[in-house]
Amino acid sequence: MSIFVIAEIGINHNGDVNIARQLIDVAKDAGADAVKFQKRTIDLVYSKEFLDSPRESPWGITQRHQKEGLEFGKKGYDQIDAYCKEKDIIWFASTWDLESQKFLRQYKLAYNKIASAMLTYRELLEMVAEERKDTFISTGMSGEKEIETAIKIFRNAGCPFELMHCVSTYPMNDEDANLNCIKTLQERFQCKVGYSGHEVGLAISYAAAALGITSLERHITLSRAMYGSDQAASVEPAGFRQLVGAVRKIEKALGNGEISIHEKEIPIAQKLRAHIPLMVSK
Repeated sequence: MSIFVIAEIGINHNGDVNIARQLIDVAKDAGADAVKFQKRTIDLVYSKEFLDSPRESPWGITQRHQKEGLEFGKKGYDQIDAYCKEKDIIWFASTWDLESQKFLRQYKLAYNKIASAMLTYRELLEMVAEERKDTFISTGMSGEKEIETAIKIFRNAGCPFELMHCVSTYPMNDEDANLNCIKTLQERFQCKVGYSGHEVGLAISYAAAALGITSLERHITLSRAMYGSDQAASVEPAGFRQLVGAVRKIEKALGNGEISIHEKEIPIAQKLRAHIPLMVSK
């Protein structure tokens, strides 16, 4: 089974549909299977006190200005939906509140995503599980008990899912990756497990690909120097093309694990072993 590669655009579009289109182009050109966004209803996710607090950004001087500047409404998502159809690439989004999940239903998306931060939001998990769409569940900031509770919700609803091992630091230090957790999750919960990475560079993602993940998600950006909290943990276009190409090579290199003489080795063995008497089993 091929690793399902997700290019996480998230909020790296900075509220600009043209940047979103460019990032969709990057994902398509690299060979990703899908692009993913994030959707929030600002007044449900954040308190009025927080939204009124000061924050300098390209959109104004309050947290509200910044948060609203990063969000697409229906007009923006209509354009994203049309552009992804034109480019023949799947899109979906992680939501941070119930209204956002309802909003996405109009697009009849093939996948859902539970962000790490939302793993303990029972009502949201139940709403997503009701849809019975393939759902990626990131496990950052969560222990075994929280993960187990989420899995029960999806299994009880008959909703297909896969976990995504994740460490929610931005960027993540290499020594914090704990990639062996991928195997632990596979064995403990008997399900598919992917990897959602926030590290700088590509080596950790290569290692995850070699551990039998079924999906791989990385944030992408046009430039890590752009404004935004996720840009530093993102991969630029050339790096993302390199990542997807290497993952496809790793998939082929892993093989089926059977111990046997490869057919391409036979003539070489005949030549290099010509002087050796035939081994007879006793």
